[in-house]
Amino acid sequence: MFSGLLALVIEDVADDGEMIRVLARTRDAPFPCPMCGVPTGKVHGYHVRTVADVPVDGRRVVVNVRVRRLVCPVLGCLRQTFREQVPGLIERLQRRTTRLTSQVSGVVKELCGRAAARLTRLLAVPVSFATALRVLRGIPPPTLRIPRVIGADDFALRRHRYATIIIDAETGERVDVLPDREAATLEAWLRGQEGIEVVCRDGSATYAEAIRRALPDAVQVSDRWHLWRNLCDKVLAEVRAHAPCWATVNPPRPGGVREQTTRERWHKVHALLRSYLLISPGNKRLSSDHRERWVKARI
Repeated sequence: MFSGLLALVIEDVADDGEMIRVLARTRDAPFPCPMCGVPTGKVHGYHVRTVADVPVDGRRVVVNVRVRRLVCPVLGCLRQTFREQVPGLIERLQRRTTRLTSQVSGVVKELCGRAAARLTRLLAVPVSFATALRVLRGIPPPTLRIPRVIGADDFALRRHRYATIIIDAETGERVDVLPDREAATLEAWLRGQEGIEVVCRDGSATYAEAIRRALPDAVQVSDRWHLWRNLCDKVLAEVRAHAPCWATVNPPRPGGVREQTTRERWHKVHALLRSYLLISPGNKRLSSDHRERWVKARI
């Protein structure tokens, strides 16, 4: 049940109703000084830290850990005494265990803010929305991995303000976002990267020049969406240019079939409206919405 607390010596477990309280202490082993790195086991005093752990049986778990304040054996060390830490379990200045922090981080990464706060209450790990945002800001950004094939395109942050997004063209994952769509910005970003062989871009001459200067050996290709968009625009422009030709090849049918059908439908609608007024109870004039629904049901 408490396999994640193997680094501690559990002395007691108490059931407090909606909460389980665990009393534990650190092991009697030398601990290195955080400044000089010399291990020591000389105890100066004790402190009690209260941290939350992952819930058990839908109930909160609170761990009261007695930690030692040790004395550094080096006389010239800047830290004469220091409080020992429990690596992998309790980090410095934290009120949650490492494994609980990882679980909360996973929730706030997906939901963020108030939604994460509501879900954590159901998971017996209640946090406020401000704490959820603080945990989210504390998550380190992922390591930047430069793929072999990248895609570069601009997008609008707001009206008349644009940025450049760099993605992995093979997986679709975002790599980086540049603050504008200038050639110098993209060129500076490309010069600091290695391993890029293919750059997929739109028809922008600005991006083409930046890629040519920064990566002269890279292959530039046009992305599929812009190819289809440009083709459709050209085909539409060609069709519009030959609109008079289409009119001579396919003349309108004699008699105006479409106009005649529309006129007949119009007369039918108004005939139904007149008959509705005649058969309505008391010959009352109802709302136009009622008449339209009645007519549509019979067309």
